[in-house]
Amino acid sequence: TLAWRLKGQEPVYALEGGAFICGAAVQWLRDQMLFIEKSSDIEKLALEVEDNGGVQVVPAFSGLGAPYWDPQARGVISGLSRGSNRAHIARATLEAMALQNVDILKAMEKDLGKKLRKLRVDGGATANNLLMQMQSDYLGQSLIRPKMIETTSAGAAYLAGLGVGLWSSPKEVSKVWKVDQEYSCRMTKKRRDARLQLWSKAIRQSRIY
Repeated sequence: TLAWRLKGQEPVYALEGGAFICGAAVQWLRDQMLFIEKSSDIEKLALEVEDNGGVQVVPAFSGLGAPYWDPQARGVISGLSRGSNRAHIARATLEAMALQNVDILKAMEKDLGKKLRKLRVDGGATANNLLMQMQSDYLGQSLIRPKMIETTSAGAAYLAGLGVGLWSSPKEVSKVWKVDQEYSCRMTKKRRDARLQLWSKAIRQSRIY
C-alpha cells in the first residue's frame, strides 16, 4: 500500500495486513454480550484472572483476514470449563487481538526476509497496558507506544505541515515523535511456543465451517 509521497521524491510503500475483527471483538463483548459498559473496561475485567483459564477465542465473526484470507471461517470460543467466567473470555479476547497481529507480522517478516527488531504501535487499543504486554510477549519483541497514539491522524498533519513549510524536512518532523512507554517481553520462548500452538489449533477449529 502507498504510505506517503513527498513532492519531488519517490513514493514510500508499506506492507499492510488486516484482521477483519480485532478491536471490534471488544465492542462485541460490550454490545452483544454486555460484559462491560465501555470498551476501556475490558482491561480491568481481564485482570480479574491471572490467565485465560484454558479459554480460547477466535473472533472470526466475518471470516479471517491476513494471512489466512478465509471468508468462511467463523468465531470460536473453546476450552470452556465449569470454572470459566466472563473475565477468562475477556482475557482470551485480548489475547486473540495480540495473536492475530503476531500472525500478520510473522507473514510480513517472511515476505521481507527480515526479522522485526521493535514494534511501534498506535491507535486507541494501545492505551490498554495489558494488551500491550501481551503483544510484546507473544511476539517475543520489544514494543514502543508513543505519547501521541493517533499516529494516522498525526501523520496526515505532519505531511500537511511539510506541505505548507511548517517543517523543512521529515528529519525535523521526527523530533516531534516522543516515547510514552516501552514494553519488554517477559515470556519464555517455551511458554510462547506453547501458546502459539494452542492459537494455531483454535484457528483450525474456526476454519472447519
